[in-house]
Amino acid sequence: MRKVNLVFGTVYGNAQFVAETLQQQLLTMDWEVNLIQPESLSGFVPPQDEWLLVVTSTTGQGDIPDDINLWFETLRGEAPYLPQLNYGVIALGDSSYETFCHAGIRFDELLTELGANRVGELLKIDACETMEPEVAAQSWLVEWHKLIDENQVD
Repeated sequence: MRKVNLVFGTVYGNAQFVAETLQQQLLTMDWEVNLIQPESLSGFVPPQDEWLLVVTSTTGQGDIPDDINLWFETLRGEAPYLPQLNYGVIALGDSSYETFCHAGIRFDELLTELGANRVGELLKIDACETMEPEVAAQSWLVEWHKLIDENQVD
């Protein structure tokens, strides 16, 4: 059984709701899911024999939400080498800002710098176009799961 660590960063709760929705969907796909609350991320380094899925909103001028920013900065500062880690990123944002989905982009860039392997495309969900971000995320998750199975990525 595959295991995924599902991490979210949120300001108003949308990213948390998306993550909780995906948690339920992953369970129906026979994944073991560890939904990690932001306050529990201190010292967390994603195990390389498990998957990582990051769901984050963007705040301010393209900033990472405060609830996971410390974790982001810790990972960036400690720079653990993660060449066996497979991951996905779902970014929530508002395209009326120049820094649209920048928090998710920053996570993707950091994980790549750490040697991790993104599977599938980074999903950018635009609040100007999507009233139910969880629905877009669920569709993306189905495709992500297919990519994993087709490529037999463990």
